[in-house]
Amino acid sequence: MCRSIKTLRPPAIPEEATEEDMRAAALQYVRKVSGFRAPAAHNREVFDRAVDEITAATAKLLNGLEIRGASRGA
Repeated sequence: MCRSIKTLRPPAIPEEATEEDMRAAALQYVRKVSGFRAPAAHNREVFDRAVDEITAATAKLLNGLEIRGASRGA
C-alpha cells in the first residue's frame, strides 16, 4: 500500500482537501501502480492522463461522501 497517501476527508484533515492534495495522492498512486517514479517520454502522456483521471475521481468521491458528525462548508 502507498503509505505516503494520506486520508483526505475530515476528520483526518481539518479542512477540505485541496486540488493539490488530491493530485499528490493521485500521483503517488500512479507511481506505485506503474512502478515508475517518472515515466519515460514515450509514457508521459498516458501517465499524466492517469493522474488527471484519478484526481477527478478522487474529487468526485470526496464530494459525494457523507461525513456524519462533521459539518461541511461551515
